[in-house]
Amino acid sequence: MGNLTEVKTEIKYIVNENTRKTDIEKASAGFINREVVEKVRNFHKSFPEYEVTPLQRLDELSKQLGVSNIWVKDESYRFGLNAFKVLGGSYAVGKYLAEKLNVDISELSFEKLRSKEVKEKLGDITFVTATDGNHGRGLAWAVNRLGQKSVVYMPKGSSEIRLNNIRKEGSEASITDLNYDDTVRLASQKAKENGWVLVQDTAWDGYEKIPTWIMQGYGTILDEAMEQIVEAGVDRPTHVFLQAGVGSFAGSMLGYLVEKFGDERPITVIVEPDKAACLYKSMNVGDGEPHSVTGSLNTIMAGLACGEPSTSSWGILKDYAEVFVSCPDYVAARGMRILANPLGFDPHIISGESGAVGMGLVSLLDENRKLKDMKNTLKLNQDSKILIISTEGDTDPNHYRKVVWDGAYPSIL
Repeated sequence: MGNLTEVKTEIKYIVNENTRKTDIEKASAGFINREVVEKVRNFHKSFPEYEVTPLQRLDELSKQLGVSNIWVKDESYRFGLNAFKVLGGSYAVGKYLAEKLNVDISELSFEKLRSKEVKEKLGDITFVTATDGNHGRGLAWAVNRLGQKSVVYMPKGSSEIRLNNIRKEGSEASITDLNYDDTVRLASQKAKENGWVLVQDTAWDGYEKIPTWIMQGYGTILDEAMEQIVEAGVDRPTHVFLQAGVGSFAGSMLGYLVEKFGDERPITVIVEPDKAACLYKSMNVGDGEPHSVTGSLNTIMAGLACGEPSTSSWGILKDYAEVFVSCPDYVAARGMRILANPLGFDPHIISGESGAVGMGLVSLLDENRKLKDMKNTLKLNQDSKILIISTEGDTDPNHYRKVVWDGAYPSIL
């Protein structure tokens, strides 16, 4: 399937030698076409809290790393919730309610959905999910605003701060003694037992419609970013680094790029924690099927601590992503520190563990001979324009300070 490379730093990567040309097959990207993106953007714009999140340009860092541009899309500003996940959960809830009302979502604003008239038609609905924190908080926020109920289950080892933030949004939330994937199964079981609506950001056979809506909801991020890049006088990035857990976020972003740019799309790099690198493993096995990793999935990148690829995103990732990377925790920690301590007049960015791993990887590509081989494979040079999406801020402030203030997880090579 590809060339497996392992370096002393324990960063591993595999090159996808079977990346498809879009004129051969484009079906896997069709879930997020222009019509869908317009509906998603219009729905999100109907929220009173909607604002375009910043696209930060890191000119000094670009010079330091020998590339033309580095942009960081900062999702810590999204709806005041410190993470991007609310975009997917809110849109999925909107789509579900639109189906219940037998109307197209383009006819429903957020305000209309929370109206007394619509609430009486819908009755009481309980939405349930499993989360490491950000997805559950976003879902709880949206559901609470619509006058409905939510139940949220979190995996073993989840942050108490993230748990309390979910409860503050009116949800019945608890931490289980299960890993992430088993917590998802618990949420699914509870939905069946109680007649609740499962809104999960991973898909499996027989459960793909709502996860696809969630992926569509994420499209607002790149649609904003592409507008911002064009406004800056550039037509498109040459490289995009996308972090992945089950792959829903990465699949959404890549689907958008395939639909918008076709064969001229940016080179895409998928980045995972080494303790939960299910997509990397799937590419390494090389049979075209998704494969799981098991165990505690213990990583500081809590939002990416997922062992089973989503069936809704696997197809597009294996078809169109160029490189898959497995990263130790120190890569994310380094990215957090770089963004928190900018060079020159570059902007300061507060990026959490899952949001910063792409930045950490980019910064390390000149640090080791074999990683330089990876840089050459990616064709990164002085003309490269890199887009990184920081998907969260300091959603666990205590841990953020341990990394940025105290130097936890040092990147000693």
